[in-house]
Amino acid sequence: MVEPVVEYLEAVLGGPVVVLRLVSVEGGDPPRGGHVTYHAEFLGDPRRATSPAVKSPSPSVPADLLDIQTGRSAWATPHGVRDALAWAGDALRAAGRPALGPARQVKTWNLAGLFRIPTLDGPVWLKITPEFAADEGSVMAALAEADPAIVPTVVAVDPASRRVLLDHVPGEDCWNASPDVIRTTITRFVAAQAAATPPAGLPRRTPEGLAERVDEVIDRTDLTSEEREKARRLVHVLPALVAELNACGLPETVVHGDFHTGNWRSNGGTAVVLDFADAHVGHPVLDGLRTRMFMSEADWHLPITTWIDAWRKHAPGSNPARALELAEPYQHLFYAVRYQEFLDGIELSERVYHDGDPVGELRKALRAIRP
Repeated sequence: MVEPVVEYLEAVLGGPVVVLRLVSVEGGDPPRGGHVTYHAEFLGDPRRATSPAVKSPSPSVPADLLDIQTGRSAWATPHGVRDALAWAGDALRAAGRPALGPARQVKTWNLAGLFRIPTLDGPVWLKITPEFAADEGSVMAALAEADPAIVPTVVAVDPASRRVLLDHVPGEDCWNASPDVIRTTITRFVAAQAAATPPAGLPRRTPEGLAERVDEVIDRTDLTSEEREKARRLVHVLPALVAELNACGLPETVVHGDFHTGNWRSNGGTAVVLDFADAHVGHPVLDGLRTRMFMSEADWHLPITTWIDAWRKHAPGSNPARALELAEPYQHLFYAVRYQEFLDGIELSERVYHDGDPVGELRKALRAIRP
């Protein structure tokens, strides 16, 4: 979250500021803590700035600070962030909801830039994601066909630039969701998945295509020789595991990809599901297992049984409980590949957030192997 940094800099400089990207971090426990250096951009007229720092760059600024590096996000460049904010302003005017004031930057990192824009009808959120993210607008539109209330209202989209404007969702993020919120949200989301037609262009990430991609990740990690051998054996038996998984009878569908309660928002009723950057066409068991993320094992029973009951209703004759039993290693192999995609798609200085994730997921997959 960079909002406090932006507020401080704007008070010092007397004009609008955005944080473009992370330059470096020293110490801490990645991906958190430490002494952080950010690259920020003053968006106002330098001649009107109240601080001389805007007019005379510090001699300690790295000489290559402004060089565009491979993998740099569009919103992490001065031109890119200005272009995104201009697009948002034009789109809001076209929608009859012109901005009442400047956009407020809330978050920026290698996977998203997030801005809050005031309008007469309440805040609108501008979200920008990288090229390797899904087209969130089309995914939310597909799910909204089945249940408009399960996703945010989309105000405008720019699929080519991975930009979307979303209506504000009142309430709080559901890190500590009540049992009722968990039960109703999972039940309604599964119903929307079962009814949704995947949008054209949504990536396919099915179990059948996983083995070859896992092999590539294994070669690029620092697994021990013993771990590497076990991982190769797991990849060798993966087709048999996938065959068993498919025999459980669950359909290919729109998978959220990161379906934990931190990506839900509620004011006490059914939550609105957010953040579809990892959405794809695939096996819904990934979402069933992901609901447990950030929960203690003692709290797993409710989301798991709710998910099982929901899919039994929408896929008669299926065995979602067996799918969950089988899919633990598959889940971790899937995310090892996905995290490697993150690393391959972002610039070097931003990799601190994900450096250990692919190998971490491979090790979880090995621990999850059952006879």
